[in-house]
Amino acid sequence: MLYSNLFTKTTKDIPSDETSKNAQLLIRAGFVHKTMAGVYSYLPMGMKVLEKIKQITREEMNSVGANELIMSSLQKKETWQITNRWDDEIVDVWFKSKLKNDTEVGFGWSHEEAIIEMMKNHIASYKDLPANVYQFQTKMRNELRAKSGIMRGREFVMKDMYSCSVDKDQHEKFYQETIKAYHRIFSRVGVGDITYLTFASGGAFTEFSHEFQTICNAGEDYIYIDKAQKVAINEEVLTDKVLNMLNVKRENLEKIKTLETGNIFNFGLVKSEQTNFKFTNKEGNEQLVWFGSYGIGMTRLMGVIAEIYSDEKGLKWPESVAPFKYHLVTHISEKDTTEINQKILNLAQSIYSGELKLARDNKGSWRVIDVNNLSDIADFSLNDFSTSDQIFWDDRDGVSIGQKLGDADLIGCPWQVVISKRSLENGGIEIKDRNTGESSVLEV
Repeated sequence: MLYSNLFTKTTKDIPSDETSKNAQLLIRAGFVHKTMAGVYSYLPMGMKVLEKIKQITREEMNSVGANELIMSSLQKKETWQITNRWDDEIVDVWFKSKLKNDTEVGFGWSHEEAIIEMMKNHIASYKDLPANVYQFQTKMRNELRAKSGIMRGREFVMKDMYSCSVDKDQHEKFYQETIKAYHRIFSRVGVGDITYLTFASGGAFTEFSHEFQTICNAGEDYIYIDKAQKVAINEEVLTDKVLNMLNVKRENLEKIKTLETGNIFNFGLVKSEQTNFKFTNKEGNEQLVWFGSYGIGMTRLMGVIAEIYSDEKGLKWPESVAPFKYHLVTHISEKDTTEINQKILNLAQSIYSGELKLARDNKGSWRVIDVNNLSDIADFSLNDFSTSDQIFWDDRDGVSIGQKLGDADLIGCPWQVVISKRSLENGGIEIKDRNTGESSVLEV
């Protein structure tokens, strides 16, 4: 992608009411636009990050055998009255409205009841189970507080999955497979080592649940970890009853500040009892469906990554979710000769088109290779090489090299590739690791 084709710009200005680090950086870098407190629009660079997080999540949800769909955002009052979750005293985050015919509707904050209503049309026999579905959808929650940037929004994108099983054993097997899939998701986006499966309250869902809590200074929760037993407990359920249930001693726990990045709820038969969700078993008798719910906030996870992978200069995206892997910077100066400027442009165009590739061997050493030179490729053990869709080229005219490099640090692509008179004098192309700051010159 060419910077000159991108309508967004970096900025030093941020909304006066924006106090969160993640949103400040994302606004300055041109990834999001703040509409109002808790509501953000995702711009082209932000969309690229969000879509990569979604794709990683999609792959892992598919790996456990779930089908992707998308449900309606508008919700019927009657669907939720069955379980009493239309009541604002029970669920206090509803956005509600009325149609022109005076029919009350709500905007989906979750989808358990709606999913069950839909699944009843497709599940009649034990042969129809298990059935597991998921979606990526914009949720609406009338949160009292919306002060953590995109980590706590009133409008946000969530991946929510729902499982329907024949019995407890089938349900538990899927529940545990999903836990493993969640761990893989968090690992792939770069926060696996600091994310803990945590015993927590079920809120408006169940008595208890499992959360995935990520260590984050901007977090809203505290968890207590027994590192020896690898058990984590949310502060809100840290009672003697829970400690006994988990066989954990209070003196062995360490308190850590975290932010919830995912949750899973084991409803058992409760939802099916409330909604009369049944199937016919092998014996021809009616039986209740075992039901589970599994969520990860996609935009929240993006915000957590921005909080953790950043410094005073800007964002530092992990390769797996970065908008682009390479940020190509060229410096054309009127002070330099036409020959030098043309050489800079020719090199940049060759890399951008893929004629020249940035390649990294198994030891992490970089080199520029010519795809037309078979011997150049044959004698180089590649595990990584550039492709055109991975390159963001700052081709802007009339912008200083200082501003371009500053924007590169702010935007946070993992590798900065600089071609200038100085880099040519030093032997070729400079490549810099945004995370470590280490750089080297690649001969061309």
